[in-house]
Amino acid sequence: MEVGARIRELRERRGFSQNKLAEWANISQSHLRRVEMGEADITVGRLSLICDTLGVTVAEFFGESTERDDTLSAVSTLTNEQRERLIDFLRSLK
Repeated sequence: MEVGARIRELRERRGFSQNKLAEWANISQSHLRRVEMGEADITVGRLSLICDTLGVTVAEFFGESTERDDTLSAVSTLTNEQRERLIDFLRSLK
């Protein structure tokens, strides 16, 4: 699978808009859109930020599944507002 398609798959699975993912990963929405469409490349550093935002490791991004799938399935049942509150809470722990 292409990197951009994988980003889009995980982003949609988590219920994130391109704007929110770009904001949280500190990249421009236009660049994220171009990456997802296969029109632009992404650095390892930016991909790592996206993976952190999506709650996956880089290894998981490239297909290695772990126990996180159960947790992420539970998170996917949350409303967008609940997800945003959870993310805000988790960020406050840093």
